[in-house]
Amino acid sequence: MDFLIGATAACGAVVFTNPFDVLKTRMQLQGELKSRGQYAVFYKNIPHAAVSIAKAEGLRSLQKGLLPALGYQFIMNGTRFGLYKRILDSGIISHADGSVTTVGCVAAGATCGMIAGFTGSPFYLVKTQLQSQASSSIAVGYQHEHRGVISAFSTIIRQEGVVGLWRGATTSLPRVGTGSAAQLFSFSKSKDWLHSLEVVERDSWQSTLVGAMLSGIVIVSCMCPFDVIATRLYNQGVDKHGKGVLYSGIVDCTLKMLKTEGVRGFYKGWSAIYFRIGPHSFLNLVFWDSLHRLYDQFKKTSS
Repeated sequence: MDFLIGATAACGAVVFTNPFDVLKTRMQLQGELKSRGQYAVFYKNIPHAAVSIAKAEGLRSLQKGLLPALGYQFIMNGTRFGLYKRILDSGIISHADGSVTTVGCVAAGATCGMIAGFTGSPFYLVKTQLQSQASSSIAVGYQHEHRGVISAFSTIIRQEGVVGLWRGATTSLPRVGTGSAAQLFSFSKSKDWLHSLEVVERDSWQSTLVGAMLSGIVIVSCMCPFDVIATRLYNQGVDKHGKGVLYSGIVDCTLKMLKTEGVRGFYKGWSAIYFRIGPHSFLNLVFWDSLHRLYDQFKKTSS
């Protein structure tokens, strides 16, 4: 049940935030391994990117990759929230008053996130490649030319084998681990802080709202560089041996980006990430908290 609640909450959130994920992906791939001023800027900012995509590809293109995004959220957040809730309920990271310990919360959040990110990596791979596919007039990054979700999975397996579905999975470990630790820590501690000030009750919807809003800011600040690197590695093409044509791994990608794009390259699409992760974190955590309260009420009334 913990898995299903976490998965349902995440899927509900991604339906609303997937368009920002499309914008984020395009903006992160724009000017790949090129210095500022040496590439065409198709996506100046969030509104411009949205209008450009809608004009060239139609409004439906803003929901590209939704099906694998739902699959990724179902597996990744179902696993992540399910494991984290079990750890919370066990009491091993909590004080006697119910508040969580700082070290325990960060460690649990990061561990649950890395396990979940690796598990759902194939769906993230396909999602990224589908979202990057664009009309030739505004195309950025490598274009895979998949015809759909099934086509993408079958093409990857045919060219690289089943193991190819986990290409770039190691990138998801620091990305999701950092994001998960930042989200669950900031969310839990924000609720503890509000409760200690006697502003609102710890499990009230007001506490959930403020905690989710604060966690969104923390997540984006910590996660952005890892997110850009993940997008680059997941989207790159491969040679006949299944090796990446641009990057051999995280370190190689980091060094090449620093050399050609500078530190600013790691924050490409920052605003799009915020408008994707901020609302997604808020909706995800609100749904998660609300579903758990409903389930607890259901258990009480049925017992």
